[in-house]
Amino acid sequence: MAAGLVLVLLVGGGWVGVESWRAKGHLQTAAGLFILLQRQIRSGDVSAAKGTLAALQLETKAAHHNTDGFGWALAGRAPMVGDDVRAVGTVAKVLDDLAWRGLPTLLDVASGLDPRALAPRNGRVELKSLVAAGPRISAGLAVIGKARAEVLGIPADGLTDQVAAAVTRLSIGLTDAERLVSTADRAARLLPNMLGARGPRNYLVLFQNNSEIRATGGMPGAYIVVHADDGAVTITDQGTATSDLKTFDSPVQKLGLDQRMLYTDRPAVFPSDVNLSPDFPTAASLMRTMYRMRTGVTVDGVLATDPVALSYLLRATGAVKVPAGDALTSQNAVRMLLSEAYAKYPDPSDQDVYFAKAAQATFGALIRGQGNPKGMLAQLARAAGERRLLMWSANKAEQTLLAGTVLEGRLPTDAPSAPTVGVFLNDGTGAKLSYYLTHSADLTTGPCDGQGSRELHLKLTLGSTAPTANLPKYVTGLELSGDTYTSRTNVMIFSPTGGAVVGVATGGVTVDVGTGIERDRTVSVLTVDLPPGGRQTYDVTIRPGAIPDDGAVRPRLWTTPGVRPWETTIQAGGPCG
Repeated sequence: MAAGLVLVLLVGGGWVGVESWRAKGHLQTAAGLFILLQRQIRSGDVSAAKGTLAALQLETKAAHHNTDGFGWALAGRAPMVGDDVRAVGTVAKVLDDLAWRGLPTLLDVASGLDPRALAPRNGRVELKSLVAAGPRISAGLAVIGKARAEVLGIPADGLTDQVAAAVTRLSIGLTDAERLVSTADRAARLLPNMLGARGPRNYLVLFQNNSEIRATGGMPGAYIVVHADDGAVTITDQGTATSDLKTFDSPVQKLGLDQRMLYTDRPAVFPSDVNLSPDFPTAASLMRTMYRMRTGVTVDGVLATDPVALSYLLRATGAVKVPAGDALTSQNAVRMLLSEAYAKYPDPSDQDVYFAKAAQATFGALIRGQGNPKGMLAQLARAAGERRLLMWSANKAEQTLLAGTVLEGRLPTDAPSAPTVGVFLNDGTGAKLSYYLTHSADLTTGPCDGQGSRELHLKLTLGSTAPTANLPKYVTGLELSGDTYTSRTNVMIFSPTGGAVVGVATGGVTVDVGTGIERDRTVSVLTVDLPPGGRQTYDVTIRPGAIPDDGAVRPRLWTTPGVRPWETTIQAGGPCG
């Protein structure tokens, strides 16, 4: 938005008038103040930001005054320059409205969502500032949305290049501001209730084991149950999916026909398989039912994370001591939890005890407020951005607020200009060899075919860095691939909404794949066996469900979070014709 303000200043050079030059000066000063305000908010200096905002309001008020009244309206009717005059007047009015009614919201965001204020202290999150800021954030969001609509309503035809560019950049800036405040608005409406502001809540927190990969990240392993009451957070239960929830004799919920065709009834029978589908709301609902059937306790929601995300958080908390084990740090957490633990504790029951203690110790450090609150927020954002932090609420209103965010863990409904391709992995070895997986994906947009369509092309490569000997029996597991150290991975390729996977080939030879449908997406399933040091590449042709009128496509790619990050590239396609 600041860039848009700076460009608006150039408008004054296109025509003459004392008021226009005065407006230019005020807008120029306002631009500098706005940049300063952004810096102060980012640094958390709310006191200084309040002073800067007061000065900014004086400048935008003056600019609005200079571009209002009979003379300015008359100039707006003049040939050649009238369109520009009206546009500048609208911009000045919008900026003044923002300064007085919209930008104060950013201060509410900075104070109400201050990591230092929200950070747990001795097991409690102070909710008062967040609750108080909520209504003001919602009101400010409405102002920003109105301002954006007004700027979008400025006719582009007839504007000089300078003014048109200024209006465009201001529109982009307002879109960014709306996105930022919208996120804060969701947080202000969600967090207090989820932390027990209106009554106690209980949440099942799953720790996904990436060494036995599942579509959402890893096999559900250790879990804890968290009780929240008016911001006070305690751990009330802990266990493991395999030892405590065990296997059910019949499905705990009836799955849809499409899901049964892809996954059979396994997700509704085996706690370790609830997330064979990449749809986290489905997995969370199943796990909630399983926990209720085993314990009689009905939780209000389900969260999931993994050891990689924990390693991020340990950067902010510092080392966490695990009873009867070495301290967990950001450097060793992934290695210890996903590899070394199996050698150190060959008995699965001892592993369960260790994982449960590690989960409890790490979460305990978080709710005690150990470490740097601002760094914690940054690491949480990183984990969420990689879909290593997922959340589902049994409350429909709260789940609606989560919809469309990275926390929801559900493939988005595609716009024609942004088709989403999914690549999701499930272990087929019955082992912990996914720890050694490597993966890369290149998604490119094909040429226009002259009939309003174009294909997407995916180059997918999986590899294994597994050793050839000396792994514990628990790591090599059931050896379903037929060879002790060969990992088997079931790969699911999801087309965009309404689209289709046209073909899969490797080395120029077509591969036979299983097929299915999930949530209006075609799914192709192939099995990849990788011996130690093995590597396999597949070329996949995908047809999107729809193409925008101009043919321009900016595809998106979702993948299963693994132990190692994916190497990915995405190539967009420009307009056709």
